[in-house]
Amino acid sequence: MKRVLILGAGTAGTMMANHLQRKLDKKDWAITIVDQYEKHYYQPGFLFIPFDLYSEKDVIKRTRDFIPKGVEYIKSPIELIEAEKNQVLLSNGWVLPYDLLVIATGCEIVPEEVDGVMDGWRKDIFDFYTFEGALALRDKLKDWPGGRLVVHISEMPIKCPVAPLEFAFLSDWFFAEKRKIRDKVELLYVTPLDSAFTKPKCADVLGHLFPQKKIQLINNFSIPHVDAKNKKLISVDGKEVNYDLLVTVPVNMGSSLIDRSGLGDELNFVPTHMHTLQTKKYENIFVIGDASDLPASKAGSVAHFQAEILTENILSYIANKPLTAHFDGHANCFIESGYDKAFLIDFNYELEPVEGTFPLPGIGPFSLLKETKINHLGKLAFKAIYWNMLLRGIPIPTVPAEMKTSGKRLDDLYQP
Repeated sequence: MKRVLILGAGTAGTMMANHLQRKLDKKDWAITIVDQYEKHYYQPGFLFIPFDLYSEKDVIKRTRDFIPKGVEYIKSPIELIEAEKNQVLLSNGWVLPYDLLVIATGCEIVPEEVDGVMDGWRKDIFDFYTFEGALALRDKLKDWPGGRLVVHISEMPIKCPVAPLEFAFLSDWFFAEKRKIRDKVELLYVTPLDSAFTKPKCADVLGHLFPQKKIQLINNFSIPHVDAKNKKLISVDGKEVNYDLLVTVPVNMGSSLIDRSGLGDELNFVPTHMHTLQTKKYENIFVIGDASDLPASKAGSVAHFQAEILTENILSYIANKPLTAHFDGHANCFIESGYDKAFLIDFNYELEPVEGTFPLPGIGPFSLLKETKINHLGKLAFKAIYWNMLLRGIPIPTVPAEMKTSGKRLDDLYQP
């Protein structure tokens, strides 16, 4: 028996286990997945926890419940990938040989990368990118009396690039509608980007919401240091932003396992061919999800589309055929804007978000790059789709892995 070894049972790894279990010849191939955590987290739900919209039951289930029958599941921390030897060392001393390796180790926040952040951590400085951080922030917001709330991005890339925007927009709604203290809260959005988002047309549309919601946008703010004692963000060029409460998106990095194994770049992301998802150094190692250095969004929808492409390429690799399945960078994201409305964007490596209808041309029901209540319902419905379809590797009807251009107003891209 030959072995496919999957490292990580998060979103991407679990999807791949389900896809491969259905497609690989069970007489010739065994599949093993390794992860140290018993709990699987629905990470998009962390956004709603600080506002007391989601609870633990919405975002946590057992990892084992989503591993398909016939796949060996090993619960253990991973010590080292020895790529030259085609084996992985576990912390319990086990050595797992492999014929084909899928790295799905994701990425994680590293707040200590910005000097001074840990001095105020979970006191006046919070994150919502972890379950623990989201809970702590929920408790903080419950009775916070108001003041200057700064939503801040340390540097790119980050998981779910729209999440900080969503947090700022939901904060406006939360303090106005739930806490009734919006007049006592000054909202600022501080980003190292030169606009509200990475894609120009989308940034322009979302940027118009800032004055409407009375959120101050401070761009081109690169931060090496936080003065937690005096509650100040300090940029590389000496600019300062004061805060009473800082909600930061810390530096995101790939797993330290990748660093220990000598497989990553300076941020521990694995250099990966952008279309085939094969690593640039080893032909029998593939990467999916947030662990790669691809210029695609680090989001669950991207991992879902990648999983379909990667499955085809793994089958081709096993059959000694060219890797012809082509990942185009497809990303699909709902952007919650508060007051029961949301946007939807659909884009890839080549084409940025534009207006249109999705997934059916001219029908929808969702509107692209428009703020609607139906988009908000789609955002809420995504939780059930995630648990019942995406994790189990079930394709979503009418939403293929390769981005469709039908239904999109592509002429908008060429207008001044």
